[in-house]
Amino acid sequence: MTNKEIQFLFEDIIDDWFRDKVIGNDLNSILKDLITLNLKEFQKKFKILVEQMFSYMDVGKNTAENFYHAFVLGILVGLRDSYYVNSNRESGLGRYDIMLEPKDKNANSFIMEFKVLEDTEEETIAETIANAKQQIEEKRYEENLKERGFTNITKMVFAFQGKEVKIEVY
Repeated sequence: MTNKEIQFLFEDIIDDWFRDKVIGNDLNSILKDLITLNLKEFQKKFKILVEQMFSYMDVGKNTAENFYHAFVLGILVGLRDSYYVNSNRESGLGRYDIMLEPKDKNANSFIMEFKVLEDTEEETIAETIANAKQQIEEKRYEENLKERGFTNITKMVFAFQGKEVKIEVY
């Protein structure tokens, strides 16, 4: 099989997996909600996916942030025709988790940060979100996009505590 055939096979398997797990939440629907800024619907569907698809065993204490990062990265691969999907690259004074750079400069771009509630540093998931937002701003993750002329930049924080997820968009 060629790489293209393998790619299409992989996409079909993932799409079927989503449909089997959460009826009506196929991958294309979730991605469309994201890039069209229908973010309330995106958040609703994403929470359902996390609740129905994951086990507490999947999100072990020391690996949870990497697990969620990889999961979302896997979903976002479906956008590769219209977006560059970048992970763990430097921008500004730090390294963002995920950046979606549209191939069309007028489309929406995204910076995503993933955080897991750290019992030793934070008492609530709201504190986790605040810390992640502070990190995005202090490290100036949007700098790379701005330097290249992108103006429609959406910043997203995904905060996790076990299977609970809160997403804040600004």
